[in-house]
Amino acid sequence: MPDNRTYDAIVIGSGITGGWAAKELCEKGLNVLMLERGRNVEHIKDYPTANTPTWEFEHRDNLTQEDKKKFFVQTRHYSIREDNKHFYINDGENPYIETKKYDWVRADVVGGRSLLWARASYRWSDLDFEANLRDGHGVDWPIRYKDIAPWYDHVESFIGISGNNDGIPHLPDGKFQPPFEMNAVEKYFKQKIESKWSDRHVIMGRTANLTQPVKGRGQCMARNQCQRGCPFGAYFSTNASTVPAAYATNKLTVRPHSLVNRILYDEQKQKATGVEIIDTQTKKTEEFFARIIFCNAATVATTFILLNSTSNRFPNGLGNGSDQVGRNLMDHHKGVGANATVDGFEDKYYFGHRPCPLFIPRFRNIKDVTPGFIRGYHFGASAHRGSGQSNETIGAAFKDALCEPGPWNMNIYGFGECLPYADNRITLDTNKKDGWGRPLVAIDCEFKENEKAMRVDMRQAAKEFMEAAGFKNIVVNDTMSTPGNANHEMGTARMGTDPKTSVLNKWNQMHEVPNVFITDGSCMNSSACQNPSLTYMALTARACDHAVGEMKKMNI
Repeated sequence: MPDNRTYDAIVIGSGITGGWAAKELCEKGLNVLMLERGRNVEHIKDYPTANTPTWEFEHRDNLTQEDKKKFFVQTRHYSIREDNKHFYINDGENPYIETKKYDWVRADVVGGRSLLWARASYRWSDLDFEANLRDGHGVDWPIRYKDIAPWYDHVESFIGISGNNDGIPHLPDGKFQPPFEMNAVEKYFKQKIESKWSDRHVIMGRTANLTQPVKGRGQCMARNQCQRGCPFGAYFSTNASTVPAAYATNKLTVRPHSLVNRILYDEQKQKATGVEIIDTQTKKTEEFFARIIFCNAATVATTFILLNSTSNRFPNGLGNGSDQVGRNLMDHHKGVGANATVDGFEDKYYFGHRPCPLFIPRFRNIKDVTPGFIRGYHFGASAHRGSGQSNETIGAAFKDALCEPGPWNMNIYGFGECLPYADNRITLDTNKKDGWGRPLVAIDCEFKENEKAMRVDMRQAAKEFMEAAGFKNIVVNDTMSTPGNANHEMGTARMGTDPKTSVLNKWNQMHEVPNVFITDGSCMNSSACQNPSLTYMALTARACDHAVGEMKKMNI
């Protein structure tokens, strides 16, 4: 193992969890190599559109027909635009097989989707960690809230989460900066809903946007340009937060343009020894070595790496004696919501473009059982005013009208939990190859009867909210999203106590290959209904602490 290719730890992927793994391992004294398939992006320097006015974009921030051909999968998602398309992957050069339609939304840069995420940050509770045990779907989580609570504290204190401590038992409070403020209509909406239902809450969204500066990062300017990369470092990203902390230790090496092909396994030592990569610039194959490996490539890519890492011991993929690698793929279903107009409040307005919506936590199947479906859903919501309207289409009167606030509108939208299903899975098609000569990922995933039944209740609840507030012209929407489109893919290398039915133990450590850890969405046993990224980060920090402890004991 040549010294210039040997490290204490290798981290595969540089997104939300990869950045956290690098930070934690470096700060614990390890020399770390971070591998990223995409190009490098330096904080501030490589945010070329961060301060560009919309009218200076050639296409006014719209995608061209040529863009839509290049990003034919990415454009299924609302987030890609002219101002941030340079962060996304080229779909034509990175094919996969959609056995059933699946929207694989992905970045192709150092920082990954930490540059593009919506920043919603919510803790899970034992309502979520005990769900599989209660209703028999999937396998039981090997941890409970008490196991991860200190790590939620650790993560929140570092990245900066703004929000309120709302005292809702199944949505635990945290270490928060001051929250953003509701506008006048939203405060009215909250009062109406909470006075009608004792079990429904309308709270300010909890978001990884700073309302107070922290070391090296400034507070949010409410510009609504997060998707371009923030020069203030006001929202959490690998580039602005965890990688600078890791670099400060002088123990981090970042290697972009490194497409990980497989994890190397030593049959005699019965452990992983390193990884094989394809350099996307030179097209050469190279190997790097380490005592421990953290796999944080995001769920679909992590699954590919495991399934492609075959050996005599593991002919079906690394650590896959359980045949669970690739199974139980989950994502949230979305597309249910309602819009309405709001009378009054003409003398009220708001400042800036708040980076987060309101949040209506889950209220179904908390204590009483709702007929027709299990688990639950949450809503996001916001009120806003558009521009005034004019009968003119050009000229001074038209311009004047645009300078006047228009009427108020209210919007709510839902995210529902998806159950783990063994036949929602990722496999490899060895008969078809990508441009690097690797087998193609094949994704066979769909939402099933429980998710569809849940949406009936979601539609009714959305309408009830608007009616309870007295809003007018209510329009209920229901367009079932495709799996992948909520961008919360998880579940293909689940945790558990039994190696026969799970891939990872309670420390995110592979049962069969104990020096490999997986802490991205792959590790999740269930999907809950709230956004999962904060839980990924807490699990990562916890796993790093355990890994270094085991290394010191010479157990791995």
